[in-house]
Amino acid sequence: MQARQLEVFCMLMRTGTVTAAAAMLNISQPALSQILLHAEDQLGFKLFNRVRGKLVPTREAEELYPECERIFSELSALRRRTTDMRFGRTGLIRVAASAPPAMSIVPKALFAFRASHPDIVVRSLIAPLVNVVDMIRDGDASLGIVMNNSPRSGIDVETLGHADLVCIVPEHHRLAELEQIGFADIQNEMLISYRAGTLPGRLLVSAAAAEKQIFNPAIEIDISITALPFVRDGLGVAIVDGLLPWQQFPGLVRRPLQQKISVPIALLTSRDRPLTGIHVAMRNNIREACATVLRAEKPGG
Repeated sequence: MQARQLEVFCMLMRTGTVTAAAAMLNISQPALSQILLHAEDQLGFKLFNRVRGKLVPTREAEELYPECERIFSELSALRRRTTDMRFGRTGLIRVAASAPPAMSIVPKALFAFRASHPDIVVRSLIAPLVNVVDMIRDGDASLGIVMNNSPRSGIDVETLGHADLVCIVPEHHRLAELEQIGFADIQNEMLISYRAGTLPGRLLVSAAAAEKQIFNPAIEIDISITALPFVRDGLGVAIVDGLLPWQQFPGLVRRPLQQKISVPIALLTSRDRPLTGIHVAMRNNIREACATVLRAEKPGG
């Protein structure tokens, strides 16, 4: 299967329609259909059947797709890399991070890095955990920062520290008068927090049970920043990580939890792609920035 045929196949599997796949690849629908026919002729079997006007993948297509998707991702990474080289961006660092470290740790690390490496281009990417992991594996990013230190195949995971979970409430809310907030204080509140399937969600369920209380968010989130508009508009109170600079958002008050619960901050790198000198420098800046941010979180820090 040729590279263009691979792209068409993967995009058809992703989108499910010729129209959407052609739009994503910026080619005409007849051209896409012709590429698909050539691919099927070369393979000697059909990849899709048309059922009531819809494309339905064959069993062979379902079996081929995971491997084709992996190759397609590597081709996309190669194109981005060659584009960077064509425009002279050979000194390029890609840092992928979930929202909390992207808004707190990465800016400080970049400030320090740029002071000593002003000619290096830095590409800062914000993405959910699963996407950051994929970027590291695919070579789309060399350094990743996430709020989870679980072991992952092919990836080195370094725990940089731990961020405490905190309660965020509107500034005129009754809970804003408390120095600390416990699970008993929020039982009758509209709670905004992590779904149970996430690492912080599991920690909160366990901590609440230890106090014979219930942790049952009415609004579930995966990323802490998504709680901001809900709390700001008075919809409820949130339990989220304290890594985000909540004090910068007007109208909000941050309070520690009575029971200390923390989530790990981890640095991800690929085991298969050794870091270059400039990447090592950035990694060191990230370590230092994380330590600085965590010190500032502590009372008197």
